Amino acid sequence: MQNSKAAGDGPAAPGAALESASQVPSQASTEAPPRASNQAAPETPRKRRRLLWIILVLVGVAVIAGAAYWWLEGRFHESTDDAYVGGNVTVISPRVSGYVARILVQDNAFVHAGQPLLELDPADFHARLDEARAEADAARAALVRLAAQADLAQADITQAQAQAAVEQAAIVLAERDDRRYANLADTHSGTQQDAQRAQTTLAQARARLRAAQAAVSARQHEAAVVAAQTGEARARVEQAEASLRAANLNVGYTTLAAPVDGYVGNRSAHPGTFVAAGTQLMSLVPAQGLWVDANFKEDQIREMRPGQAVRIAADVDSGLSVTGHVQSLAPATGAVFSVIPAQNATGNFTKIVQRVPVRIVLDSQMAALGTLRAGLSVTATVDIRKP
Repeated sequence: MQNSKAAGDGPAAPGAALESASQVPSQASTEAPPRASNQAAPETPRKRRRLLWIILVLVGVAVIAGAAYWWLEGRFHESTDDAYVGGNVTVISPRVSGYVARILVQDNAFVHAGQPLLELDPADFHARLDEARAEADAARAALVRLAAQADLAQADITQAQAQAAVEQAAIVLAERDDRRYANLADTHSGTQQDAQRAQTTLAQARARLRAAQAAVSARQHEAAVVAAQTGEARARVEQAEASLRAANLNVGYTTLAAPVDGYVGNRSAHPGTFVAAGTQLMSLVPAQGLWVDANFKEDQIREMRPGQAVRIAADVDSGLSVTGHVQSLAPATGAVFSVIPAQNATGNFTKIVQRVPVRIVLDSQMAALGTLRAGLSVTATVDIRKP
């Protein structure tokens, strides 16, 4: 029995050996990956630590560089994006009322100073000019006539004075005759009738003298009246000449010319439209002289002074770099100049950081109208170090 079991077990041994042999590689294969992962595991934390140190070093360098830049440069700069390009935009308006006859320029066109922009119908103004010229001529003629009357009145005065002198001489003769004939009558050498005749002649001479003197006075009064009329006529001449000059100016005002070199914009005039004096017809943006109005916070202007350098970055062109300098600081905040100033005495108070307008003048080559235009938004950075 034991031999048979042994014999039975004998043939089974080789199969068992094969199974055990087949299981050995499988165990080896399952045990191999853990050994590989155990070898790679120490390398992964080392790489992570190295990367972390690199990042920390870069961050540290960046922080140091930023701190150095701020200490050396950044702390001396005050910047704001509440800034806008400004210019002396001229509103073109007529000085007289009338109908638009012609528009001589196109929208956005460049014009030179003195170039005609628009014409009003001048017919009515020419008629008024002719009327004023006629009134001036009539006033001058009246003045000439009164001047002649003044000369005639002066001649009448001279004639009356001469007649009075003649009468005065006649009185002298009549007085002598009167005395002589009176003496003759007293001595009975002459008649009483001759003495009375001499007295009558003397009285008549005195009456004629008084009449001559009255004529002189009358002529003098007439001359005074003529002189007053002459002064009035001279005033009318001056008034008529002033009206003539005004009418001549009004004819010239029918043509609107450009006051400066610039570009036409915001044109609202059309031919045939009636416009009143002072109506805005178009705007003229100057080709030179642009500036920037930057509104800085109140805590930014502590060290800001006129003359400090300014760098301008325009939103319209990120690559555009414009330089200038601070010209002046406003005497009050923008809220003070608003139509309705803020009133903080109502009981509810919320502190708001105020802004102060700062006028920045651009460098001459930068102030020309080109990429920069009036009204554009810019960012202004002021170097607050002493100029």
